[in-house]
Order: sequence, then C-alpha cells, then structure tokens
Amino acid sequence: DFLLTAKRDMAAAKRFFDKAMGANGDPDKVAMDKSGANKAAIDAINSGRDVPILVLQVKYLNNIVEQDHRAIKRVTRPMLNFKSFRSAGSVLAGIELMHMIRKGQFAIDGADAMSFADQFSVLAGIVRPV
Repeated sequence: DFLLTAKRDMAAAKRFFDKAMGANGDPDKVAMDKSGANKAAIDAINSGRDVPILVLQVKYLNNIVEQDHRAIKRVTRPMLNFKSFRSAGSVLAGIELMHMIRKGQFAIDGADAMSFADQFSVLAGIVRPV
C-alpha cells in the first residue's frame, strides 16, 4: 500500500496504517525506519488494542520496503518535478498500480488472458473511479 501526503506527520502515518490494515488485516509486527511519526502512529493504534503490534525499528529490516521505492524514483527522476500535488498523486498512483500488477498483488477474474495494459485499465477504474 502507499499513501501520498503533503506532510509526513503522525496523522498521515495513522491514515496509512488504517488504510493498509483495512485492506490487508492487522499485522503481528511492523518493521519501519526511525521515523518518529510512524512510531507515534503505531503507539496510538496499540493504545486501543488488547494485543499490541510489535514494532521493529532495526536499521536493516526496512531495506525491502525502501528498495521498492527505487523503481518509482527511477521513473519520476527524469520528470524533474510535478506541477501540482494532484498531478503527483495521479502519476504515482498509476506507477504504483503498474508495479502491483507486475508483482501479482492484484487478483482479477480473467487476468491471465489480459495484457498488463488491460489489467491497468480495469484496476484504474476501481482504484480511481472517474
């Protein structure tokens, strides 16, 4: 999952975790970087739970997540910049959607007979309804 926000604060981190947990279920443990906003959001979520989510803030455990961003940086770097926050959100949503299709993280009926472009069109209507 991804969530693009203008600020990287506790409210944004909490929105991301709520979105991810709503789509994927509650995790047993979470590996993250040393971001204070992420830790504060998980602490806020844990305060209302009987069984808390284990937080792992070890330097190298977050590398898998960080490596996933390399492909996005590679595509967006030649663009130099985005004209607006809205255009950044639209472009990044499309890039993320394509990576999720490539990694097989979406299951759609008849996907085996569809090209990546057709899968993208079907999923783009679901992710960003017109």
